[in-house]
Formats: sequence, C-alpha cells, structure tokens
Amino acid sequence: AAAAAAGESAGELLRRAAALVPAEHYALAALVAVSVLAYRFVELHVIGDLLRGLRGRRVELTFHPASEIYHCVASKCRSLHGRYLATPWLASPHLQTLFLGIHGRPPSFTYKRQLYTVRDGGTIALDWLLADADEIISKDSSTPLLVVVPGLTSDSDAAYAKHLVHSMARKGWNVVVSNHRGLGGVSITSDCLYNGGWTEDVREVINYLHRKYPKAPMFCVGTSIGANILVKYLGEEGESTPLAGAASICSPWDLVVCDRFISRKLVQRFYDKALAFGLKGYAKLHQPVLARLANWEGIKKSRSIREFDHHATCIVAKYETVDTYYRRCSSASFVGNVSVPLLCISALDDPLCTREAIPWDECRANKNIVLATTQNGGHLAFFQGLTAGKLWWVGAVSEFLCALHDSSYMHQQKAEEHVLHSSLESSIDKSPYVNILGDGMIAPVGNDGPPSSQISDDLKPNATVNSTQEDEEAKEVENRSGTDGDAMPAQSPAAAGSTKQQGEERYADKIRDAMAPVKRSVNKLARYQGRSVWLLAYVALVTSWPLLGSLAFMLFRKKSRHPLSAK
Repeated sequence: AAAAAAGESAGELLRRAAALVPAEHYALAALVAVSVLAYRFVELHVIGDLLRGLRGRRVELTFHPASEIYHCVASKCRSLHGRYLATPWLASPHLQTLFLGIHGRPPSFTYKRQLYTVRDGGTIALDWLLADADEIISKDSSTPLLVVVPGLTSDSDAAYAKHLVHSMARKGWNVVVSNHRGLGGVSITSDCLYNGGWTEDVREVINYLHRKYPKAPMFCVGTSIGANILVKYLGEEGESTPLAGAASICSPWDLVVCDRFISRKLVQRFYDKALAFGLKGYAKLHQPVLARLANWEGIKKSRSIREFDHHATCIVAKYETVDTYYRRCSSASFVGNVSVPLLCISALDDPLCTREAIPWDECRANKNIVLATTQNGGHLAFFQGLTAGKLWWVGAVSEFLCALHDSSYMHQQKAEEHVLHSSLESSIDKSPYVNILGDGMIAPVGNDGPPSSQISDDLKPNATVNSTQEDEEAKEVENRSGTDGDAMPAQSPAAAGSTKQQGEERYADKIRDAMAPVKRSVNKLARYQGRSVWLLAYVALVTSWPLLGSLAFMLFRKKSRHPLSAK
C-alpha cells in the first residue's frame, strides 16, 4: 500500500511538473521533431551545403586510364572538373525532380514539326530547332546535328528537353527531338508500341538523317529511359553506327534493379504510382489500339510501372514475363560494345534510377566512355543558381559535344560489311552452296543452275532435290566405270596418260564447279545471320578447304590409277 501511495505521488509529481512547461515549448519540440523527420524523408542537404560554404561537391569521373576520350576531350570540360551546387531552395532530389516536372523554367521557342513514317507504318514526330530559324537544312550542310531521345512519357515539350535544345541551337547546332511513337500529339498508326529497350525507331531515324544529311556530323543525347534506349542501340550497332558521339543522362541502366528500388521505400512508391498514372494517360490516348492489342482491363487497374508492363508492354512486345523484358532491355549489358565517345551523367541521389544500377566496372573498362556522377541532382534536374534558371547537365553535355566536335576523336562509321564483301569476292567464287529452305532446313544445290546473279532468293526445293539426284547418278556412273574393268576398253600407254590427264582436268573442273556457288551461299546466310556469318564462312573456307582438297585429290588419284593397274 505504501508503494502504491508512493507510486501515485510520483505520477502526480510528474504530471504537475509537465503542466508547468509552457505549451509553446511543446509546440517547438514537435516542430523540431517533424522538421528532422521531414529533412530525412525529403532528403534535404541544405545544411550540408551551408557547412561546406555553399561550394558544392566535386564531380566524380570514372574512365579507363588510357582513355583518349577523357585525356583529349573530357579533360577540356570545366563543368566535369568543377563542383556542382544545387539551387539552395531546391536542395533535395525530390524537390528538384518535382519542380522540373511542374515547371522547370524552360526557354520559350517554337519547333518545326516533321512527321516520319517508319517501315512498320508507325509515325514519329521529329521536332526541329535550327541554328538559323529561317534556314532550311541543305543536303550538303556540315553543321553538326544533334538528335534528342526523351524519357518515359515525355516529348519535345518537356522542360529539360527544351533547355538542351535551346542551348545547343544557340551554339550553332541543328537540333531535332525524336519523339516516341504515340507521343507529341501523334496517333499510333501501327500495331507496335515503344518500350524501354525498343531501339528500332532510334536506329531508323538516325539512319534516315544520316542518308539525308551525309556531311553533317551527327550526335545523340538520351535522357532517362531514352538514355537506356540510346546506350542499348550503341551496344547493338558497335562500329556500324553513323553517330560521331553521344551522351546518356540519368539512365536506369539495369531495369530489374530499378524496379526493385522504386518499390522499396515509401517515397519511391509515390514515384511509381505517378509514373503508372502517366502511362495510363498515354494508354487512354490510344485506347482503340491498346484495347485490341493488350489487356485493357488490366491496364486500367495498373497501380505501378510493373503492372502496366505486365498488361501492356509484355503482351504487345511478346515477352514471357516482366523480368524477362527488364533483363533483355537493360543497357548495362551492352556497355562493353559501345564504340562511340559517350558521356554518361548520373546523380547518386536520383529518386528513380538508383546508384546500385550504375555499371561502374563496365564503364571503367571501355575506353570510349566517361562516367560523371554527382552527389546531388535528382532525376534530370541538376538546377543551379539562385533562380534555378539553368540545368548543370545541359552545360556539361554542351561542353563535351563541342569539344568532341572540335577534336579528331569523333567516331567514323566503318563499312566493314562492304569491305569484307569485296575482299571475299574472288575467294568465295568457287565453293559449295547450301540453300536455306522456308522451314529452316538446309539442302544442297546443284551446279547446273543459272549464275549466282540470276538465282532467286527463294529457290524451289524440287529443283534442289533434282540437282542432288543428278549428282548422285553421275557419281554412280563414275564409280561403275572406275571399278568395272570389263566395261572399259583397252588403252595404250599414251591413251592411259591422256585418260589420267583428262581425269585430273575433270577433277579440277569439279573443284571449280563445286566452289562456284559459295558466294551465293554466304550471301544467303548473311541475310539471315548478319556480318558474323561472313566471318564464320570465310574462316571455315580458309581453314578446312586445303585439307579437304588434298584428301579429295589423293582419293581421285587412286581411282584414276585403278584402270591402269587392272589393265
């Protein structure tokens, strides 16, 4: 009882003491607690910036030690070797990303639109801003041309795209934004949608521009998912791309890792829902097409990017699962084959594309890549200055591309396919030929057909079989005449020598005739498999033919001597 009374008195004393504290102090304590939680939740770094004297943090560069692109191009860029300080009142990756999406303070100008139809019937809006607003680009123009690939659900009206386009046009470059199909106010005119790994549209637009303006050095900048598409395209093309240089800004790199990241924390889930809302808005614009091609009811219920990809992207693009789509379309797997000078910029506090997905080692191993990372910047934002009127990455890209254009390290497209074709023209003129049938089977083709230039691409199987039967019958006649001594008339030594010489001539003719169609064979296979088949066919021919030819010659000599020994 005494303990209970003491306990009650202690509680009473504590209540009385708490009552003596002014209410303003409680409010102040609550405000401090909420501020600390908000500071951590929004990832503010203004206090850190103040402690560093508002000098910002140094840009970290990752590159190969022997990279000429770094030593001769990137080393001249002041932005890449300086510091980046975010706008003080936007000192948070979320505030920067939100401000960019809401306003972004883009420059004011008007595009000139060109509608381009790709091979499958799809329509792409090409929005131009020329160095001279009244000038029409001539075919012989040598003014550098920049192609911009926007991000997910973005088009040429996005604030960051306008910042980049206006900056490069002021430097005397011609700039064109290649909008994804279905965006930029253009309808979907085919049964195909763009996705995070769809490189065909970029490839076709770049090839079209290169053919139309062959003397203009062409560069490309990809942003967000457009950066993933660009890097994947560069890895697929290797030396064959006509691009002279490129830049990748805030690429997701690994779509699987970014998918896990965006659903990990509460704040990232807001981004996931916001992007899914944008994708559903894109789908509603093209409901007649998507309702026919995809699961429309599933699209309407999608609350995340992954759900949208499951009900739309995977069905239209025919991927088995969402993870299959993410793995095959991640640009990190294609970094090693990039053969174009490439500047990659990423913010380590990017709320959408996590630092965990950046392929550090792959970028360091490729001499053509310079990777620049900043501690702050958000997603495609990088606002700087008190008025947030500039984007830091726009200036860095501008410096890099201009320095690259003024250097001798611009990439030159290599026509390896044409060189290889001309070098093999004489050596593959006399080799065996195989025909790939419609069902994928391989069948031999006879030598009594028309020349290679007159043979159709789709040879008839019946003709192939008949040619094979004729060859077998001819071989059977030769075997009978070579082994049946009674069937052969007696020959004099001179006649025997003549027979031997004729046999060797027939053998040489057979070799020439047998090798004649190899050109058709390699050309046929090359249309199915690409340049690698040229190399494989050439290696197989050079390495195996001497051995096979010697063997055939020895066998033929034995057969040709047999009639003489029988006599």
